[in-house]
Amino acid sequence: MANFRIGVDLGGTKIEVIALDQQGEEVSRQRVSTPQGDYQKILLTLADLVEEVEQGLNQVASIGICTPGAISPATGLLKNSNTVCMNGKPVIKDLVSLLGREIRIANDANCFALSEAVDGAAAGKNVVFGVIVGTGTGGGVIINQNVLSGRHAIAGEWGHNPLPWPTAAELNGPECYCGKHGCIETYLSGPGISRDHLLHGGDRLSAEQIVELSSLGFERAEETLLRYEDRMARSLASVINLLDPDVIVLGGGMSNVERLYHNVPKLLPKYVFSDVVDTPIVAPKFGDSSGVRGAAWLW
Repeated sequence: MANFRIGVDLGGTKIEVIALDQQGEEVSRQRVSTPQGDYQKILLTLADLVEEVEQGLNQVASIGICTPGAISPATGLLKNSNTVCMNGKPVIKDLVSLLGREIRIANDANCFALSEAVDGAAAGKNVVFGVIVGTGTGGGVIINQNVLSGRHAIAGEWGHNPLPWPTAAELNGPECYCGKHGCIETYLSGPGISRDHLLHGGDRLSAEQIVELSSLGFERAEETLLRYEDRMARSLASVINLLDPDVIVLGGGMSNVERLYHNVPKLLPKYVFSDVVDTPIVAPKFGDSSGVRGAAWLW
């Protein structure tokens, strides 16, 4: 077993590489901009970064990669990545050829959840559901510190289920990029809360601005957040009813909204099929670094 684990965050705007020692302590970090629209150049840049880090370590390390999208079990090709030039490409095969060793790869939500389950906010818990609520809405399931990817590599994709227990006004819902209407993502993502605020007579504001105005006592912004919290409670209740995790960890931009950790758990008993509901909803320990750390922990 390698003494060091390398994690790579292969994002649309940056490629970040870290190395962890056996205790999970970070010993190296490098970051560069992602080459745009050039698949081969992206892979070469990644390989150069790994080589640079390993030279500093003076040894070969294990390599895990975090990326938006997933490897299709049917074809072995990358799908659903926002770095579109990589979709439909044999990413694992090509990187194995470049790096000369086995690699492991998982999507960003799974890596986030794994990081928090191994040594983050959910350390020591058997079943962890990690949530990303930001530009989009994703999720990852960790069982005994192992990623549950599923038959089709979509385990945890709660954002593309319909919003549970919709009100009359929510029926059908807004159109989602996946082609459906009323997906959880269209309500809980940052753009989703902005759209909802505008729909209910507010100004065109970002999620951060809505939260700020609510804290200053603006009634319309507060009403938007109350709707948001109830929708998050309904959405997470459906996860609890199915998975019953030991803990839920929030990530992404909306995880910075402190009131969610107090208000959403109070709403869960209205929707969860249990006499007692005490599922903790917690903030991430590693925040934006969880993805790249989780990639390293794939080994």
